[in-house]
Amino acid sequence: MKKISILFVLTTFFSTAHAQTGAEEFWKKLQPLCGKSFEGNITEAPENDSFRGKKLVMQVKSCKSNQIRIPFYVGEDKSRTWVLTYEKGLITLKHDHRHEDGTPDKVTQYGGTTPNFGLSTIQIFPADQQTSDLLPNASTNVWWITLDEKNFTYNLRRLGTERVFSVSFDLSKPVECSDSPWGWKE
Repeated sequence: MKKISILFVLTTFFSTAHAQTGAEEFWKKLQPLCGKSFEGNITEAPENDSFRGKKLVMQVKSCKSNQIRIPFYVGEDKSRTWVLTYEKGLITLKHDHRHEDGTPDKVTQYGGTTPNFGLSTIQIFPADQQTSDLLPNASTNVWWITLDEKNFTYNLRRLGTERVFSVSFDLSKPVECSDSPWGWKE
């Protein structure tokens, strides 16, 4: 009886110790998207948003064990790449902005890190200090990405304002995209 109890305790401990966190599950859900592109639609934005009426494409261009780079094309503008980094159980979102010649924009590398493991279907990124220093008005920005079998949705809310932006990509309909973002090097 004592051997069975010890075995039960050890089995329970090790299965609990190796349970995946929401961030780990989310990260694993991103991996199969690598090499694929998807067209998106604005689901919420100001009426005068400059992205309206333009073709929106996300391209999951690079997947490494701890970093995923997702260029986000707005019409012919290839200046934006979402950079997701997985370290110490948390995910960081940064926005890499480039000029057409590949040089970094003066407003680049803003974003934030998840404050906790989140869920397998959503990760939330409050603005970090680097963002606050670079863009004081963005100090209250909160970005979040939702991910399920059907959709990848990128969202932004500037707390204390009416600023909301959301674009959803249909994962069931990959599109052809052989483009590279401005300044792409791998």
